[in-house]
Amino acid sequence: MAKSPAGPAFQCTECGWRTTKWSGRCGECQAWGTVEQAAAPQLLRPSPGPGGLPGAAAQYSGVAPASPALSIAAVDATAAGARPTGLGELDRVLGGGLVPGAVVLLAGEPGVGKSTLLLAAGRHAAQTGPVLYITGEESAAQVRLRADRIGAVAGNLYLAAETDLAALLGHVALVKPRLLIVDSVQTISADGVAAAPGGVSQIREVTAALITMAKQHAITTVLVGHVTKDGSIAGPRALEHLVDVVLHFEGDRHAQFRVVRAVKNRYGPTDEIGCFDLGEQGIAEVPDPSGMFLSHRPDPVPGTCVTVTLEGRRPLLAEVQTLVAQSPLEIPRRVTSGLDASRVGMVLAVLGRRAELIIGKQDVYAATVGGVRLTEPSVDLAIALSLASGIINLSVPGWVVAIGEVGLAGEVRRVTGPGRRIAEAERMGFRLAIVPAGSGTAGPGEQRKGGRTGGIEVREVTDIREAMTTAFSGLSPPPGVGSHRPGRPGPVKLRPVR
Repeated sequence: MAKSPAGPAFQCTECGWRTTKWSGRCGECQAWGTVEQAAAPQLLRPSPGPGGLPGAAAQYSGVAPASPALSIAAVDATAAGARPTGLGELDRVLGGGLVPGAVVLLAGEPGVGKSTLLLAAGRHAAQTGPVLYITGEESAAQVRLRADRIGAVAGNLYLAAETDLAALLGHVALVKPRLLIVDSVQTISADGVAAAPGGVSQIREVTAALITMAKQHAITTVLVGHVTKDGSIAGPRALEHLVDVVLHFEGDRHAQFRVVRAVKNRYGPTDEIGCFDLGEQGIAEVPDPSGMFLSHRPDPVPGTCVTVTLEGRRPLLAEVQTLVAQSPLEIPRRVTSGLDASRVGMVLAVLGRRAELIIGKQDVYAATVGGVRLTEPSVDLAIALSLASGIINLSVPGWVVAIGEVGLAGEVRRVTGPGRRIAEAERMGFRLAIVPAGSGTAGPGEQRKGGRTGGIEVREVTDIREAMTTAFSGLSPPPGVGSHRPGRPGPVKLRPVR
């Protein structure tokens, strides 16, 4: 008897990982409960192919293509040009605008402002062509009330409340939009798929149909997606591979500041962010967000330090705050907000081992100001100085910024773009920058090595001990600078999107 071909019998519904034995946890994406039995492979009978090709090629027969292949020099690339959305911060993240036929996935937590942002973008896009907004979570009247509040009512902006895929495609055939917004993809269901809306099978089927429609008719499609508790996009991970652009809309629900971050972009960079301010009257662009993440106090307080992070090509000043207090618990708490908990724990270990700062059984709280999320390694030095300031109860002067990555040996490592970071700190009124040794570059616009450059003094340090000595050495402020933190040069600039 011929043996059946051996092959994987189980597959992960999130990432597609295959195995011959069932497992409760995926060996690739580490997700629980996603490994299911895979369908039996369909064996094709060999049939004579074109030219009598043997082997696997003989299983398929060629058909006449719809259009002949062209030389790459003869392909017209103007049809794939990006169209501006009318929101400069969103265009910055997208790489210039929305590309016809592109499929964009916008993910974010509930209530972060995804629908408000897309309504504002749809209102601007409606000035150049019809826009279709499909809502599956709210009624049309509810979306109209939001549009009235933020001033997003336009004649070419069409609205439909649908949860059926066939009806959605019917609306597209009638309106023929240039931009299609689906809010959200988890609420749309396709007939013939034996799964509840939002399930893995439903999301795959709906997304595949929308992608096919978008590519055939050159319709820019924006899909709204939910996120899980850990911040990842809900649904199958293969959804991120199917779409062209993946955007994350981030922000604290209790704060007004919002950030759009590109995770995947086939048409532009993935290291840019867009900054917005969400208020009662809608959403506004923030072209100059520096200073929004600083607390303005008359006197310095122990446990705080300012750093300059680089989001794409945009330098942002942010303040790190820490609190070290005696713990009544047997196991002290380590709480972080806006910072990587593992990096904070590493910096604590380095301070205890290399700087001989005794933390003991004390609770440690570390957070950022304004709800910004800082994950760049260049924030390590500011975290270390902030923690050291809270432990020894000495404040870092308010006119000092700290930039650098901290290694396990206590050394301070260099980071990218020191010139842009220092220039931004100088523009915001800071007068001393503590940077890693060797940060001087000879490129245009970069700061020279050490010394005073313009109105800011640069101090290079090699390890965490030298950085602490520089920060807590009782330096007097430069002439014309008080002991408090410099303020913003004027109010925060907001650019309305209505």
